Amino acid sequence: MAEITLKGLAHSYEKAPSGAADYAIRQMNHVWHQGGAYALLGPSGCGKSTLLNIISGLLEPSEGDVLFDGHRVNELPPEERNIAQVFQFPVIYDTMTVFDNLAFPLRNMNTPEYRVKPKVLEVADILELTPLLKRKAKNLTADEKQKVSMGRGLVRDDVTAILFDEPLTVIDPQLKWKLRRKLKEIHERFNITMIYVTHDQLEASTFADKIAVMYEGQVVQFGTPRELFERPAHTFVGYFIGSPGMNFMAVEHTDGQVMFGAQPLPVSEKLKIAVANARSSDVSAPNIKLGIRPEFISITNTPDSHSMPVQVISVQDLGTYSLLTFKLNEQTFKARLPEGHPPLKETAFARFDDAKVALYIDEYLVEAGHE
Repeated sequence: MAEITLKGLAHSYEKAPSGAADYAIRQMNHVWHQGGAYALLGPSGCGKSTLLNIISGLLEPSEGDVLFDGHRVNELPPEERNIAQVFQFPVIYDTMTVFDNLAFPLRNMNTPEYRVKPKVLEVADILELTPLLKRKAKNLTADEKQKVSMGRGLVRDDVTAILFDEPLTVIDPQLKWKLRRKLKEIHERFNITMIYVTHDQLEASTFADKIAVMYEGQVVQFGTPRELFERPAHTFVGYFIGSPGMNFMAVEHTDGQVMFGAQPLPVSEKLKIAVANARSSDVSAPNIKLGIRPEFISITNTPDSHSMPVQVISVQDLGTYSLLTFKLNEQTFKARLPEGHPPLKETAFARFDDAKVALYIDEYLVEAGHE
């Protein structure tokens, strides 16, 4: 196992990159601590797989260093880094038995045969592959093949880290939850550094202790699932985490009020001062936004001094709650209504929970309520 450090790391597939847009990975510094269970979460094209391939040694970074326990490994191939990588599609030998597939990494290292069998049996037991050990891999189901692929990474005692690149893509949805729990159990048992790449926030939250959210080649926030939900450090995190994501509105301070277009927002005095003092890098078109999650918007049929009139567009019953779509100042918002919420009229009244309204300048969090 090892602590993996990314120092001034950046990567471009262009021979002569001329700007940030030419970089698949923009310059970053990041540490994966020994024995941690991590997720790299983000949409397609954000740089997740590129970063994973740099860590594993399949790709050499354009700039910066990859350090394992403080030692630079940029030029080392994957086999010398002792990295195991599990890909979207199972990498196994169809003509071999399950036992021989699991044993292959050990035999490839000239491990004595008397040590091979106990280790294979141990890993097979953990992954519930014992009844399949004599079966040819070509006869397995997709999820069974992926478990064998995972087992090939677990069977070695000298593995520095195991990297998972969207390993459940080909797995039946009903089996995904079970396999995610199995991976969690394996991590707790072996205490191996694991990094799991996915675009699915549920997969990331189920597997990882901490999640690195990537956006446009950068890690824009690194934290626990709860931290990502409660204090999104970047507007993309607020949008990407949660179902549905955070609502955002561009605001300005005018005559002592926080204005969303022509609509004054009934927010706290502290937030009014924060918006008044906000300074965006773009003076001509300041990028200042307020964000609030759908869970923290209250909707009623009667107004009060802290509410705003909104136009009800639709209400979708999702069983334990309903999802309201409404318009405020011609922009669409979402709110979650608790089960049994009274029916709404065409015009309703929205109220924001002051403690849950966050301020973003140039897309980054600067103020998160005042709890």
